[in-house]
Amino acid sequence: MTLQQGPPQIDPGADDSPLEPAGPVEPGPVRRRAVSRGAGPKGSGRRAVQQNRLSAVLRRNRVLLVVAAAAAVSLVVGLLLGRFVLAGDDEAGVPEPGLITAPVGFGELSNDVTIRGEVAYSDSVEVRIDTSGTPGPAVVTGRVPAVGEEFTGLAVALEVAGRPVIVLPGELPAYRTLQVGVSGPDVVQFKQALRAVGLDGGNPEDDEFDARTANAVTALYDQAGYPAPAAPEGSADGVRAAQDAVRGAEQALAAARTELDLARGGAGAVEVREADNAVASARRELDAARAQDPADANLVADLQDALGLAELRRQQLDAPADTSAQRAAVTGAEQQLRDARSGLATAREQALPNLPAGEVLYLADLPRRVDAVTATRGSVLEGPAMTVSGATLQVSGSAAEADARLLAVGGEAFLDLPDGSRHRAVIAALAPGEGDSSRWTVSLTPDPLSPEQVTELRGANLRVSIPVGATQGPVLAVPLAALSAGPGGQDRVQVVDGDPRDGEDAETRIVVVETGLAADGAVEVRPLEGELAEGDLVVVGR
Repeated sequence: MTLQQGPPQIDPGADDSPLEPAGPVEPGPVRRRAVSRGAGPKGSGRRAVQQNRLSAVLRRNRVLLVVAAAAAVSLVVGLLLGRFVLAGDDEAGVPEPGLITAPVGFGELSNDVTIRGEVAYSDSVEVRIDTSGTPGPAVVTGRVPAVGEEFTGLAVALEVAGRPVIVLPGELPAYRTLQVGVSGPDVVQFKQALRAVGLDGGNPEDDEFDARTANAVTALYDQAGYPAPAAPEGSADGVRAAQDAVRGAEQALAAARTELDLARGGAGAVEVREADNAVASARRELDAARAQDPADANLVADLQDALGLAELRRQQLDAPADTSAQRAAVTGAEQQLRDARSGLATAREQALPNLPAGEVLYLADLPRRVDAVTATRGSVLEGPAMTVSGATLQVSGSAAEADARLLAVGGEAFLDLPDGSRHRAVIAALAPGEGDSSRWTVSLTPDPLSPEQVTELRGANLRVSIPVGATQGPVLAVPLAALSAGPGGQDRVQVVDGDPRDGEDAETRIVVVETGLAADGAVEVRPLEGELAEGDLVVVGR
């Protein structure tokens, strides 16, 4: 838009027809007034029309005229002021600049490595459940964790086909069913996990899954609120058959021992009496045969043989009995009983609870936080069921190699929180860059945070300051620009005692100093020659 410098010029000889209005201007009154003066000369009427036209134009462009007038006045005033100011400078001259100074500070100095850090939960892992041993489809039937939930030992992570997936501490994934008789590192891990949650599964250094470990499985499921896994099919029948075998062996042993006891007891009173009577009868017959005259020699001889046989039989009743056969029978019965009892113990062990691989979830560094859940109730479990991570926040950033080599694990760091406060953290790990990367990964663990801070910080990007050098308490400090070198190479500062605006005429003095830590453009100084105090002005430029 171009501003007009004055009202538009009107040609007096122009047509006297009314001008087209630029806005809602009504020409009617002008015409009526011109007609009412029609008795005058013709020229007088034309001038009246021209005046009315000029008045209308002025009314329409009133704002433009005001702006143009203000601009013209401002231009004239600016030229006049500039003339007077320049004239004054020429007369008085430009003042010489003074000394540029800065005050001596007093406080702690810290040299920091500054990085940006991403806040997240540490050690995120996908959870997969072994469902190969699940009879039928692996349907999620009950418990499904919520995002943000924490898993501790004995927690139920999921319910699949009506069975729990129990969380235990450990790093080795479950890869087979544990039952009596198996051994290996997974058995050791299970025993150690049981001890960690307060259950006794036997010696944690022993890698064999025994009856004591199996009994601990029942206690484990009691803690989780589920029945222990069912015994293998047919194991109950095996136990009953083994029990019958034990009873049969016990009866056979009892009979054999009875026979042995009878054999060891010798002849009874009746047998002894009968043997004594036989001997007495044989003697009488022999005596009667000898008393005959003439005696029958053959008869006497026969009776003598009969008496000898009777006496021998009587003597045998007094001799110890031969029980070798009975003893052998007892020994065989005892072995049969031992075998039967061993079979019963084996059958009972086979009927003890086992630990299916799909019903236990080992997670290291409990507690763990649920970050995401893909399993849904009623669906068939396929792929990862959920993602879990450490329950504490971790801050991870990167630093140039030169800066990273100044850091140390366990060192202190400070996080700039969104609310403007600073929060302490500790360097947890330092990892060199992989491949061609020259940047190191810096992992930090914050001091305990409130639940509100945890919610606010998760996923945030924070400024992290890591002190790599600091003074031992408050010190005097000056800007680096205040230092200068003396004739002998010593560091010194120029202190202004007068008015810095006096420039080179200002009163100053030189103070020789010893320098210390430099950080953020300032340097620690200790006066060696001369006095220096907080608030003193030192020259940093001219």
